Formats: sequence, structure tokens, C-alpha cells
Amino acid sequence: MNFRSYTVEFIGTFFLVFTIGCVLLLGGDGVINAIAIGFALMVMVYAGGPVSGGHFNPAVSLAAVIRKSLPSSEFIPYVISQLLGSAAAVMLVNYFSGHVENYEGCAFNYFPMVAGEFLFTFALCYVVLMSATTGKTRGNSYFGLAIGATVTVGIFAAGSVLCYGAFNPAVAMALGMMHTACWQCVFATIAANLIAGVAAAAVFNYTNPDKIEINL
Repeated sequence: MNFRSYTVEFIGTFFLVFTIGCVLLLGGDGVINAIAIGFALMVMVYAGGPVSGGHFNPAVSLAAVIRKSLPSSEFIPYVISQLLGSAAAVMLVNYFSGHVENYEGCAFNYFPMVAGEFLFTFALCYVVLMSATTGKTRGNSYFGLAIGATVTVGIFAAGSVLCYGAFNPAVAMALGMMHTACWQCVFATIAANLIAGVAAAAVFNYTNPDKIEINL
């Protein structure tokens, strides 16, 4: 049991979700929101990458397991750490905001929502695998920027237009807990995110000739 990695995953997911909760429930300009969320992920990836790989996302952890850069025995502890970090952030944001609004239905049409979540979660997982788990990119200094920028691009392009812009099951769960998304949409989003992680890993394994396994 690698409790150092689990602690880092908890902390990174906490600050990612706390940032999302603050910009959603405590005010903030729409453009700044996307940048703040992407930067929150970027700095936590840089901080936590050397210890845990800086996943902060069950879909990324699933992709890493399939790519064999994360032992399969670590998947469940990673996910539990991420979900606990997300839940802790939500409780703090809800306390500060006093937010009680509850949406009765989905804010988006299901097909565009699922498509948007799938495509940009795929992009995120693919960028993580390509920039942080290959021998050719090992030791680079740009992986955190690439990962954070992918989320920012996804939020600008699809967030609040096609989908919620979660691209992360832990974030999707948080949106439900913050009462900013209905649970039917949350579950559909989580399914799209996880399927996208599997697809990204499959494409990576097919297209990447570098078979070096790097345990994050």
C-alpha cells in the first residue's frame, strides 16, 4: 500500500474540485473559470507527478492501468483517494456557499453531453499517456502544462455548451454533490469518462511503438 501516493492523489483532487466549486458557487468570470481550473490541475500535476503520477482522475488512473504505467492493484486505492478528496472539497465549498439549489433535469441533450465528455476525456487521458508515460518524453518539463491546457481547452470548447465539462468522474460526482448537475447526468458523464479512458489507452497502446513501462 503506497499511502504517500494516495495522500498526494487526495490533495490534488481536493484542490482541483475546490477550485471548481469556488468558481461555480462563489462567483467568477466565465473565461477566468476555465483558466483557473486548468491551472489548478496543472500545478497539482507538477506537484504530485513525481510521487503518484498526478492523476487526480479515475479515468486517467484506468487509462494508466491499461497502459501498464500503474499496477492494477493500485487502481482502487487511487480511485478511493480521488473520490475522498473530491467529497472533502465539496463539503467545504457547500459550507462556504450555503448552496442548496437542485436541478430536476439534465441541462443538456444526452447525446451531445456524452459526446463532449467522451471526446475531451479521451483527449485528456491521451495527452497524459503521451506526455508523461513514454521513454521519449521521460523527464520533460511540459507535461503538467499540456495536461492542464487540455482541460482548459475542453472547458472553453464544450463546457456549458455540450456538457458540464467534467472530463473526470471525481469532478462529475462533485457536481452532483454540489447540486449543480442532476444525478442522471452525473452517471452518464461518469460512464462516458471511463469509456474514454479505456479508449485512450487502447489507442495509445496501438499507436505508440515505445513499450517502456514507467511506473508513475
